[in-house]
Amino acid sequence: MKEKPAPKKIVLAYSGGLDTSVILAWLKDTYGCEVIAFCADVGQKEELTGLEEKGKNTGASKVYIQDLRLEFARDFIFPAIRGNAIYEMRYLLGTSLARPLIAKAMAEVAKKEGADAFSHGATGKGNDQVRFELTFKALSPNLQIIAPWRTWNFGGRADLIEYAKKKGIPVPVTAAKPYSMDRNLMHLSFEGGILEDPYNEPKEDMFILTVSPEKAPDKPTYLELDFENGDCVAIDGKKMNPLEVMETLNDLGGKNGVGRVDIVENRLVGIKSRGVYETPGGTILHIAHRDLESITLDRDTQHKKDELSQEFARYIYNGQWYSNQMNALRAYMDYTQKYVNGTVRIKLYKGNCTVVGRKSNKSLYNAGLSTFEKEELYNQYDAEGFINLYGLPMKEWARVNH
Repeated sequence: MKEKPAPKKIVLAYSGGLDTSVILAWLKDTYGCEVIAFCADVGQKEELTGLEEKGKNTGASKVYIQDLRLEFARDFIFPAIRGNAIYEMRYLLGTSLARPLIAKAMAEVAKKEGADAFSHGATGKGNDQVRFELTFKALSPNLQIIAPWRTWNFGGRADLIEYAKKKGIPVPVTAAKPYSMDRNLMHLSFEGGILEDPYNEPKEDMFILTVSPEKAPDKPTYLELDFENGDCVAIDGKKMNPLEVMETLNDLGGKNGVGRVDIVENRLVGIKSRGVYETPGGTILHIAHRDLESITLDRDTQHKKDELSQEFARYIYNGQWYSNQMNALRAYMDYTQKYVNGTVRIKLYKGNCTVVGRKSNKSLYNAGLSTFEKEELYNQYDAEGFINLYGLPMKEWARVNH
């Protein structure tokens, strides 16, 4: 294998946590080159406090902190909602959606700064290494990719903590939170540590975005969500941009205990992984949007879209956001949304999100056809000929084989 040239300037995906703090120092020690730390604000809140100072103290020549929250909501979360993207029918893809956006922004910084390499803190066991690197390959194919977890000699987090202490890097891992967290505008995920035994119930004090359903208000909260072309554009009549929609629904859903899920998922590399997620706003949007489609999409389009939604979710989960097949699939999804306009009424109550009403000026629901009362639009006798033709293959099979 041809040896890679030593990098001269590296853009590192930096969070200020244990792994990326150690990686920043390790890159400086190993390559002796300039390292630019990049952090995307995708809604992680307090995790950004003091990050620029810490990055520079750890050895970064520059620290970029970019507010990408609106872009994340508008260009990643909302397209996923339009496509009903749910991985393995349960995971709403919060981390999966954020990674290609972060990598895209890193590619832009690399071009601006004349960098010749990227680096990230994803391990060789997980999905994020794929999501970062496929985006780099799609957008900056000539730049080198350095994945320290696949090359260095550190055996685990104990080694990283020891190295950090030697370098005088503050260690943000405590016994009180023995698990890994990833927070953004779409969700908060918990993995590892005490959660690695899939039979252990998560501790209640772990959750941040949602109250427990038992402690949620005894009175339900009702919401009206207005949609245009498959996107939520207003809540209770108040116009909002995608970021405001997500922040509002995260708040309301969290207060009512909506959006918790505990799952064992299949990673792309073949490992089964237990994850606990809080996705209050995303849960509400998915439920409301899919319900509005039930009255605005014709049967065959709805069924085909449901089939393709599973494939769409896999592409997102597997890091293929910028692939050619994803471009084509997203175009199909968006085409179906032309008439997904209307209002959905939602009831939030003790962990449940229930649709209690829907309406649209593009509704295909026709009470004159579906009524059990006397009607003039549907001749029930026509069903006999339809059933005779529809059942003809079964009848012929039975004639020959019985």
